[in-house]
Amino acid sequence: MSGRTSQTTVGALPDTAAESPLVPVALTWLVWSLFAASIAALVTRVQFGGTWSIPGLVAIDGLTVLMWVVVTFFSGIVHSYSRRYMAGSAHESGFFLTVFGFTVTVMGLVAADNLALFGCLWLAMGLLMANLVGIVGEWKQAQAAAAVARKYFLASSALLGVALTGLWLATGATTVSGVAAAAETLGGPMWVVAAGALVLAAMIQSALVPFHRWLLSSMTAPTPASALMHAGFVNAGGILLARFAPVVTVDATLMLAVVVVGAASALSGKLLKSVQPDVKSELACSTVGQMGFMIMQAGLGFFGAAITHLVLHGFYKAYQFLGSGGQVERTAPGETSEHASGVGLAVTLLTGLAGGVLFAVLTGKGTTLDSGLLLVLFVVLTTLQAAHSVVGHTSLPAAVRYGAVPAVALPAITVYAVVYEAVLALLRDLPVVSAPTELSALHALVAAVFLAAYVALETGVHERSQRLYVALVNASQPASSTVLTATEEYNEY
Repeated sequence: MSGRTSQTTVGALPDTAAESPLVPVALTWLVWSLFAASIAALVTRVQFGGTWSIPGLVAIDGLTVLMWVVVTFFSGIVHSYSRRYMAGSAHESGFFLTVFGFTVTVMGLVAADNLALFGCLWLAMGLLMANLVGIVGEWKQAQAAAAVARKYFLASSALLGVALTGLWLATGATTVSGVAAAAETLGGPMWVVAAGALVLAAMIQSALVPFHRWLLSSMTAPTPASALMHAGFVNAGGILLARFAPVVTVDATLMLAVVVVGAASALSGKLLKSVQPDVKSELACSTVGQMGFMIMQAGLGFFGAAITHLVLHGFYKAYQFLGSGGQVERTAPGETSEHASGVGLAVTLLTGLAGGVLFAVLTGKGTTLDSGLLLVLFVVLTTLQAAHSVVGHTSLPAAVRYGAVPAVALPAITVYAVVYEAVLALLRDLPVVSAPTELSALHALVAAVFLAAYVALETGVHERSQRLYVALVNASQPASSTVLTATEEYNEY
């Protein structure tokens, strides 16, 4: 496939500078201006510190300015990319207006301190994303996909409404900061309902299993909208837990439950990805798994690590989606993988262990008997996965592969640790950034099960079961009404 040639059957690509309507041009410039302003806000925040606020309404802290920079950057990339991608579409102006509206809504959400305002912006964010999924009104499948997404997002908003109402009744506070200040008084049935609803709202928004079908059904969305969805929208679950960390950390049992649901989604995403027939579905399942890792980090008490994860994952996934059209051309049928030899296995294991030690040394995590050990374990497993992938490719000489693994992996771990420490410094004024919990027998059990399942997946044990294969295919099916089955259905005109 990579070596095939094709003749040009369409005219030249449009000159976006000359042919774009006013709305896409103006909004592209405006969103990049917001990015520049966000950079200025971040620099000012780092230089002078403090929280800027309108009491009872908004509070601009380190998390706010960080997410402003991230969101406006991704939105700027999507706006610029879409100038050509959406050129000539009947929905071009509507698409740009919706993307820009989504961007402004998220910027408001991460600054909102008032509970009612936070809930309203959460709802608006979901509805705008559902509109992007169904932006092509002429496709009944797109409308069906939008309806599926809207149902999930409304459920998430309803759960968040329950959580915010419960926290207001329990504390008497009408602001996020007020709830955080009164967190020590939380407990009892009202807290259980509120905290449980909060976690469920985060799970739905981040497409964790079993709420992942809305994400797998969203393939009717234009590719740049998918990039914004996977790089930004699904991260809302992690931001929600970070904002309400004082509520979630009240009880160690709830924290452990968050670890379990995150671990289940991380493993499920990896399994579901293995049976996907197309690039975008693979990326969607990858997102399910990565969001599981993010939520798991929050459950371990490392909310700064969760924010770091969502930022880095956002950059990676935006690049992957915007470049998904070229993945098919770059995949040659002759490229295969092989099981690592004894030397390759040794290189992989040593690199993984070295990565964990390096992360522990640079961050101080995992040096005491608390949940930081599990955080280091996940760093080791992530390094092992990357190393195993490189070692298994036969397109490179063995010596090159074995040398490239530590040469690439260890500097990458260093960069991750440095970014993590920078994020922690930026989030230092949040009520809770790190709240490691004591290790228990249940933590050890979760870690053991996760490690065993991970090893089984890496060694291909799951590939030997036809029953499991069928179950995974069924579990990863989008809603049937959202599937485009005939070529003529793709014509939006």
